Amino acid sequence: MNKPEILSPAGDMERLKYAIAYGADAVYLAGKHFGMRAASDNFTDDELREGISYAHARGVKVYVTVNISPRSNEFAELETYLQKLYEYGADAAIVSDLGVIRVAKRVVPQLPLHISTQTSILNYEAAQFWVEMGAERIVLARELTLEEIRTIRDHIPPEVEIECFVHGAMCISYSGRCLISNYTTGRDANHGACAQSCRWKYALMEEKRPGQYFPVDEDERGTYLYNSKDMCMIDHIPELIAAGITSFKIEGRAKTAYYTAGITAAYRRAVDAYLANPTPDFKVPDDIREEIGKISHREYFTGFYFGRDPKGQYYPDVMYIRDWEIAALFESCDADGNAVFVLKNRFFSGDTLELMQPGKPVYSFRVEEMRNDDGEILDAARSAMMRIHMKFPFHVSDFAILRKEKAANPVKNG
Repeated sequence: MNKPEILSPAGDMERLKYAIAYGADAVYLAGKHFGMRAASDNFTDDELREGISYAHARGVKVYVTVNISPRSNEFAELETYLQKLYEYGADAAIVSDLGVIRVAKRVVPQLPLHISTQTSILNYEAAQFWVEMGAERIVLARELTLEEIRTIRDHIPPEVEIECFVHGAMCISYSGRCLISNYTTGRDANHGACAQSCRWKYALMEEKRPGQYFPVDEDERGTYLYNSKDMCMIDHIPELIAAGITSFKIEGRAKTAYYTAGITAAYRRAVDAYLANPTPDFKVPDDIREEIGKISHREYFTGFYFGRDPKGQYYPDVMYIRDWEIAALFESCDADGNAVFVLKNRFFSGDTLELMQPGKPVYSFRVEEMRNDDGEILDAARSAMMRIHMKFPFHVSDFAILRKEKAANPVKNG
């Protein structure tokens, strides 16, 4: 049985550090150019060097996305960029365009190549083509079932790695190759600037009835809206491993450090729990499943892994399920449990909060006393980015997160 890699998103240096602290085996990220997530902060050249060094010092790999579909005038800069990635020690470049692959093999032949999901690898002949092109890893199309993935695994060399998305937002377009954003906004999705036009609310208007809008609905014959649910495979770790998937990829480079930490920790714990007790009747512990539900998400489903979901992947609106939210991020703590946090969302004395820490159970507590930098007792923490001093009965770990349940702690007057 292979031990799958937990591959987490890193939209910036903060999220890279949280992903590593909460159990990622590898992270994927982008520089300021040539990546498919322009909305993320991404990494400057200096940050790339620093981030790769930080990860390697902790035994974590870094894969850099170079998966846009470039125009001819971008290749001179691309050559320099690929040379930098090799110099900085990137563990692989994630690529999709044949021109980029050709340049990479010429300029930095020692840099491992991972073939992006943008290439829509749906069968073992396509997979074998990329293997012959020098790929060390293939990122399979999200439209495949577990049985189809197993078939591909059986027909390619065992040393070639298979990476699949297991959690996060799903793109309604075929393997993410979309022109809707370009058409509606002029923002090129294939250059990382997707406006997510697919998640807007649409209606039908007939040519001779201007101004009369008719709702667009879903029925048993198919989906007539573009918006999709989020993928979640936390309950199916054994099936993913049995299919021969090498790397479990978590979507979300544009999401928060809280998302990165919480989802990474959940999959880390779920994989480790199964490998410690790989029984046929394995069930993911309830508290892990509960953790997944406490991170902002759309309604979950299992994508295409088990064939077409009879309930469909259609999601009726653009609203997230946000029952919990981050309250503050860790800054420091002394040996006596005197901790300092930086506020993200306000909370009040008397509220019940939860403390997340890397590798430790969640700690629930009632806020009895908190102070500002001047030592003054606060009845509320209101100002974003203010420092809050709190006492705990233990030393609080680096990268700890305070969170609160919205329904349990309604906003108070004042």
